[in-house]
Amino acid sequence: MSQLKNGSSQCLWTSICIVLLIISMAREAVSTNYGEALTKSLLYFEAQRSGKLPSNQRVTWRGDSALRDGSDAHIDLTGGYYDAGDNMKFGFPLAFMTTMLAWSNIEMASKLKAHQEQENALAALKWATDFLIKAHPEPNVLYGQVGDGNSDHGCWMRPEDMTTPRPSFRIDAQHPGSDLAGETAAAMAAASIAFAPSDEAYAKILIGHAKDLFEFAKAYPGIYQNSITNAGGFYASSGYEDELLWAAAWLHRATNDQIYLDYLTQASGTRGPRTVFAWDDKFVGAQVLVAKLALEGKVENNGKIAEYKSMAEQFICNCAQKGSNNVKKTPGGLLYFLPWNNLQYTAAASFVLSAYSKYLEDAKASIQCPNGALQASDLLDLARSQVVDYILGSNPQNMSYMVGVGTNYPKKPHHRAASIVSITKDKTPVTCSEGFDAWFNNPAPNPNVLMGAVVGGPNDNDVYGDERTDYQHAEPAPATAAPFVGVLAAVA
Repeated sequence: MSQLKNGSSQCLWTSICIVLLIISMAREAVSTNYGEALTKSLLYFEAQRSGKLPSNQRVTWRGDSALRDGSDAHIDLTGGYYDAGDNMKFGFPLAFMTTMLAWSNIEMASKLKAHQEQENALAALKWATDFLIKAHPEPNVLYGQVGDGNSDHGCWMRPEDMTTPRPSFRIDAQHPGSDLAGETAAAMAAASIAFAPSDEAYAKILIGHAKDLFEFAKAYPGIYQNSITNAGGFYASSGYEDELLWAAAWLHRATNDQIYLDYLTQASGTRGPRTVFAWDDKFVGAQVLVAKLALEGKVENNGKIAEYKSMAEQFICNCAQKGSNNVKKTPGGLLYFLPWNNLQYTAAASFVLSAYSKYLEDAKASIQCPNGALQASDLLDLARSQVVDYILGSNPQNMSYMVGVGTNYPKKPHHRAASIVSITKDKTPVTCSEGFDAWFNNPAPNPNVLMGAVVGGPNDNDVYGDERTDYQHAEPAPATAAPFVGVLAAVA
């Protein structure tokens, strides 16, 4: 009888062990998937590079391009990143992408290091900041665009073959752009924090540019597309108050100077709870950075500070479906903000959740929403399960919206370089119209896999058609990828 009991006991324990082993293996597989996605997300930035490519370039289907950028203005504006699926360099979204990539590097530094991706993440950031330094040759001069948006969008060409005009556009004291200067100041200040532990001299250069740009933005107020009119049809700004608050918050974090905190507390308003966090609306970002100060006990949580914190937490509550104005969700569970490239908003919101989770955990605090409390773990779970998992394949389409992850992913992203045969395989130039005829309208998958790119994503019914012509859903953008790096690092 005892032998039977022992046998049953052994059998039971063996079954339990097998179940635990399966669970452990499943967790390891998921973690590996996040790690793989993190690695590939950084490869995407290499595919977006403009200028002379470095010897350690890993995306080898790309070649050198736009080597005369800035020559019309007698300045070197080579380098930086192309915007989305075209061959433009738009400074406004590029600067926001840089700020978010810097924030990812700052908050998730230990995670990036653990996954041996910190060096690649900092290299991706430096490719942007090196360009922004060149674009800011004088305190009150900032180049904010290279290329003509209309002629560029009228052609389908590899960047290596470009024959479209490459005019350089700038803002200055006579042609202001407080939003562009403010966002670039935020990017430089955030990047200075990211580089400080490994390259103090470079960090000092960046903070110098950030301070000058912030003063420029304040001294000469104006919306940048009134000065760079060509940008207005592509990335029009709705105002500059958010960029100035965002820049002040980053400058305070980088320098601890009281003048920047004073700017934040003396501002006319925090603009109330926001519905998105994106390249044209940074209020949430500024609110979160000020809330961090309150959670750390570095400032008194009252008055304007308490208002910032309340606004940040209202946005988070709405994402978590516990607020008074909850973010819409698709039937499959995706946070759905706006029809055009929705995943850029989902990625930015999920980064906010990941970062704020860290702040709450460090402060041993929670959020009291109108419809329940949120712990630090709840925020990270939301970023992981409802955002990251969905994007990586746990959705009604069973499709990963990150190119190259899994087997079912977008094969035809709206992207000029990826959709035309690599110049390393065929050096025959592809002309403006030939690109449309032979490649844009070609039903075949893109010849080059745009590894790590996150497309615009499905519609509000979780449907995605994978059509190159559908730029609203099929076009990836660096502004989506930058916060996604931080989210992936947080959960990997």
